[in-house]
Amino acid sequence: MNKIVKLDDLKSIFKDGMTIMIGGFLDCGTPENIIDMLVKLNIKNLTIIGNDTGFPDKGIGKLIVNGQVKKVIASHIGTNSETGRRMNTGEMEVELSPQGTLIERIRAAGSGLGGVLTPTGIGTIVEKGKRKISINGKEYLLELPLKADVSLVKGSIVDEFGNTCYRATTKNFNPYIAMAADTVIMEAENLVKCEELNREDIMTPGVLVNYIIKEVI
Repeated sequence: MNKIVKLDDLKSIFKDGMTIMIGGFLDCGTPENIIDMLVKLNIKNLTIIGNDTGFPDKGIGKLIVNGQVKKVIASHIGTNSETGRRMNTGEMEVELSPQGTLIERIRAAGSGLGGVLTPTGIGTIVEKGKRKISINGKEYLLELPLKADVSLVKGSIVDEFGNTCYRATTKNFNPYIAMAADTVIMEAENLVKCEELNREDIMTPGVLVNYIIKEVI
């Protein structure tokens, strides 16, 4: 199977009401070209999962400003005033999750686990509606896995099979997000032949990647 495709080839994958997980930390390691395509497609009622909601003109923020997002699950929204405005007016639901808890929920989905036990959030609004479990006299919250229909990730160096290396902080949560969806689309900063990659540097194995697009500069 040829995994390298054009952006136009991906359009049929996306539908209204989907859950989409997006890699990156603010605008670092974020698949901006695929996000721009989603803005043009103007699909609606999306549930978006990511570390944050970017900026109004970058990352997930572009989808929010365009009115495409029904719900967002993230750990940080402070750099995008439009997220806060839509949350306060009831136009968009926001589920805030502590950053460590968020990524563990994503990792749990990718690893086939039934959930994560964490003490983070006990005694705060985070525990509302969640099951508490006591182990050895200490209380934990049961946090359920987060899985998406589609994950969008960005790699620094990607071969034709989808084997991916990430450069420095662009790695952030991309490797975990690549594990937690039915379909994974990789935006490649640099495309290389398989033999050009050092196997020890691969952080996302190609078996997880369904489609690859070359980053447009």
